[in-house]
Amino acid sequence: MEASAGQGVVPPADPYDKSRVLTVKPLRTLVPMFPNPPQAPPFVCSSPFGPFPSGFSPFYPFSTGQGPRAPLDGEDLNYGAPSPDGDFQTPAAAVPLRSFGPQMGAAGYFSGASNGDMGGSSLGVGDDGYTRSGKRLARQQRGSGSFQKKPRKVRDPASVEAEKMALQNSALGLSPAQREDGNRELVNHGLLKFDAVRRRLNQLDDSKETASGVIKRPDLKAGNIVLTAGIRTNSRKRIGAVPGVEIGDIFFFRMELCVVGLHSPSMAGIDFMTVKGEMGEDTIAVSIVSSGGYEDDAEDTDILIYTGQGGNLGVGANLRRDKAVTDQKLVRGNLALDRSSRKGNEIRVVRGIRDPFNPLTKVYVYDGLYKIQEAWVEKTKVGAHSFKYKFVRLPGQLSAFALWQSIQRWKTGNASRAGLVLSDLASGAESVPVSLVNEVDDEKGPSYYTYFTTAKYSSSFSGTQPALGCKCHKECTAGDLNCSCIRQNGGDFPYTANGVLVIRKQLVYECGSSCSCFPNCKTRVSQSGLKYRFEVFKTKDRGWGLRSWDPIRCGTFICEYAGEVIDKAKFGADEAENNDYVFDTTCAFDRSLKWNYDPALIYDEDEAHGESNEEYDRPFPLVINAKDGGNIARFMNHSCSPNVFWQPIVYENSSGSQVHIAFFALRHIPPMTELTFDYGVSQSGRRRKQCLCGSRKCKGVFG
Repeated sequence: MEASAGQGVVPPADPYDKSRVLTVKPLRTLVPMFPNPPQAPPFVCSSPFGPFPSGFSPFYPFSTGQGPRAPLDGEDLNYGAPSPDGDFQTPAAAVPLRSFGPQMGAAGYFSGASNGDMGGSSLGVGDDGYTRSGKRLARQQRGSGSFQKKPRKVRDPASVEAEKMALQNSALGLSPAQREDGNRELVNHGLLKFDAVRRRLNQLDDSKETASGVIKRPDLKAGNIVLTAGIRTNSRKRIGAVPGVEIGDIFFFRMELCVVGLHSPSMAGIDFMTVKGEMGEDTIAVSIVSSGGYEDDAEDTDILIYTGQGGNLGVGANLRRDKAVTDQKLVRGNLALDRSSRKGNEIRVVRGIRDPFNPLTKVYVYDGLYKIQEAWVEKTKVGAHSFKYKFVRLPGQLSAFALWQSIQRWKTGNASRAGLVLSDLASGAESVPVSLVNEVDDEKGPSYYTYFTTAKYSSSFSGTQPALGCKCHKECTAGDLNCSCIRQNGGDFPYTANGVLVIRKQLVYECGSSCSCFPNCKTRVSQSGLKYRFEVFKTKDRGWGLRSWDPIRCGTFICEYAGEVIDKAKFGADEAENNDYVFDTTCAFDRSLKWNYDPALIYDEDEAHGESNEEYDRPFPLVINAKDGGNIARFMNHSCSPNVFWQPIVYENSSGSQVHIAFFALRHIPPMTELTFDYGVSQSGRRRKQCLCGSRKCKGVFG
């Protein structure tokens, strides 16, 4: 090692003084020096398995006997060996690095663990970026025993170019400036595109038979697809607020933070950038994500004690029992936080909160801007040193995390809801209570009506169709065309495994009461009743409205529009004029909404029939009157920029197959956000009403 410390120093053949002080310089300044005759033989590059020139001996792992082998086509085994005149021939090409890797077993997979990177675990990283288990191994064990690699398709250059054009078109012509600096519309557009692709990938994963233990991450793959296609905004890093992202916005996947430019790293908790100052360039933090990976003190609504990144602290989720306890180092993100504590710049804080409906996942809440007030080093119980940073929220911002804490106290009964009129407006008809709240005036509630949970058809209604229940004995399986319900849905489940609608379509078919499948079949999403904790509340200028105490994920079922299904021909114009509780499928609705995925983004060969197309006609006229009876859907107000959409659902009961109107979340909806949908514009010529939705796309009238 001593001989390599000086730049350009070649040790002589004779013994030399090791105590001599040599000039020490960084490794990156070292230049490879090769001996020249007559001091030594010329530099030689040989194949890993020889032949080797005289004076050179093979080393491990190439010292093992390989035995003679026949030359490959056009190969000269003497190439690189000494020529008759004593000179060495130059080898044709360098040996690839993969030839130095671990030996492969007969079945085509690693015959043993290497240096611990593969040991004990069947998890690996696939070509698509997913962490996965031994899917290939399981596939081989089911086969003949030898792995046959699937031949790679030779792609036509014209088709490759067409795919590139499709990706560019899918970005809706976003300019470089729009990708660097966004707005609310661009943020929503990016999130809709991401989630549409993710839902479709999730649906495809659900339909495939995979080995047990496989970790499916369609969110990571969807993020890679949309970012590659240029569907992103706010890509330019900045200090402070991000255009188009509002305090209280929620995200169910870390990749969504990348798409909107709120937090760039998909895994790391600290995002930072380099800025120029009086003393040159410096690194400062711009955002953090506190999600429980370390022992953060996150109970206070305005103060966050944040633990730095890295090290093996021996506590919390950061504990790695297979590695020694190590200290955190003042590098990268930790160094950026230290610099920010001195400079006092604003830092965006995203808090990870446990999903109330899935304890294994988190909901990420943007909690606004903070500053670091203090920074110190703290020793854990096992002796590891960690960095601690005290974040203090800037005053005057809207509530976000504090609102979540308040809702939790309402649910547990530790605090009473201000303005509460009734604890359960549904009087037990729903599986969860529906609160009635008025914080505006003294009105005690809406006009009297009968609460029921579904649409009611009269026996003479002409819209009823014959029942066609499936004959599945266990659960319906995607791709099983013997199942009549799956066959009517085009061979796919309309929902993902966790009940999220994949695409909008003309009709979604669900299993009904005469189906032989299990009652908890995952196609019966709209028949399961309310899932979220709702409250009907008094608005300032639009009567009563509806909102949820819980975060609502994009594509999840909210409720059905319950009421009396009536014949439109018998529903007079005068009656409709004075009825604010009528749902009419024949109204003209905004067709600019594009909620489904773009097949070109994922090269979906299964989508040749075009089911993702959202330009379709309504199945038949349907009018539901909820004036005298209905459920919480009758309180949803109109908006020209809604966060809820409706989808026709068909399932059968003892009276036959019937159409129901189900509402789904158009995007992620934070708690205490009013739920709205587009009422449309009537084609009957009745008087329209003034719109008070207040959105930037307000048309002024509706109805």
